Amino acid sequence: MPPDGGLRTSLRYRLQSGPLSGPLGGAASGAFQPAWGVYSPGSPLVPVADEPVRAWDFPLAINTVIQPRASEPFGFHQLRAFANVELVRMAIETRKDQIERLDWRIKPRAGVDTPGDARIAAIEAFWRKPDGTTPFATWLRLALEDLLALDAPAIERRRNRGGALIGLDVIPGDTIHPLVDDTGRRPRGPDAIAFQQVIKGTAWANLTNADLIYAPRNPRPNHNYGFSPVEQIIVTIHTAIRRQAAQLAYFTEGNTPAGLLTGPEGWNPDQIRDMQLWLDARLSGSTADQAKLLWAPGGTRYQAFKDAPIKDEFDEWLARIVAYAFSLPPTPFVRQMNRSTSQSDQGRSTEEGAEPLKRWAKRLIDGVIQDDQNCPDLEFAWNDAGEVDPAKQASIDDLCLRNGSATIDEVRNRRGQPPLPDGEGAVARIYTGAGANPVGAPATGSPPDAP
Repeated sequence: MPPDGGLRTSLRYRLQSGPLSGPLGGAASGAFQPAWGVYSPGSPLVPVADEPVRAWDFPLAINTVIQPRASEPFGFHQLRAFANVELVRMAIETRKDQIERLDWRIKPRAGVDTPGDARIAAIEAFWRKPDGTTPFATWLRLALEDLLALDAPAIERRRNRGGALIGLDVIPGDTIHPLVDDTGRRPRGPDAIAFQQVIKGTAWANLTNADLIYAPRNPRPNHNYGFSPVEQIIVTIHTAIRRQAAQLAYFTEGNTPAGLLTGPEGWNPDQIRDMQLWLDARLSGSTADQAKLLWAPGGTRYQAFKDAPIKDEFDEWLARIVAYAFSLPPTPFVRQMNRSTSQSDQGRSTEEGAEPLKRWAKRLIDGVIQDDQNCPDLEFAWNDAGEVDPAKQASIDDLCLRNGSATIDEVRNRRGQPPLPDGEGAVARIYTGAGANPVGAPATGSPPDAP
């Protein structure tokens, strides 16, 4: 007992001298000893089992639920349908067009010198038709479709009997159900089943990480699937659908001009109903008849409604939201803006939207080159897109030629011209006031006079 005695002092003495026994004892009390006081935080609850940390709180028996995205608010089939709304579809196709126009190459990684490496030509030949039949640009458009609409791009590795990679087939990402282990992570290991392909509600094939490349660009910590731009603007897409339905009904179902007709004095309800049915049959969906004069009984009066405009600022606002989600300029859908603003928006969209897609594709392709094709010292690289304005492109070419960062043959090749004879254009030169010097050679000519 402590020297000063008392119940409270005794309990404090017991807490400080060693762990408690009973429900507050055990492993928790040995690792955590709360401060003693009137408003003590208390001892933490003891875990029900000695389990490792979970990556996320996945739904119970998630691996047994066959339907992909069963626990998500929107299924894959809904995202596919939302992606075909006009504004969204145009945004997706524009992004795919921007990536398709870029050229590419296989090169040594930074700091690695492999001149004349025969592997580069072999790997470039593989990537010209990754699946054996489809050109690279078209193949990448397939992958970008599922990336932008679903954020679930899936690519199957096709191998020969020796295990060497011979093809990469893009398969629909909405047929892939990612599995999780007891910790919520993707099962690892070459033989661990990490994915199931679901066909017509049936578990069709088990796939390992070695069989499938599953590469969402925007995963979230508490979800098993990626978060696509389409899913981010679901409310806007719903609004746009209803807005377009109202606009379409104006030309198909309406008996314009919209308003109220007051029948002549003495008409009974049956006569008014018959007149309404006749007008609807005559005018609904027929824009030609709507433009013609109509005869009406004497005493009929017409009170027009104020029609909602067919297009107004609200349509532009919807277009701006969709464009923003895909990092595109809303220029084609809004009122005319000045040239400098339009060019600024175009440049920003390329930097903010196309650049992340380029980096995603590079990460995916580099992983295949370095891991599956056993070339860790090589990498995929996008060629810088040329300036569209011929005058600006000529100025850029001239600067690159003068500082030795490009050769004459490289510039001529971009323009579709043959190289200079005898290898004259294959040497990079630095142009100064004293003349042209090959890169790496000592400067020629006499130095300038000292002041």
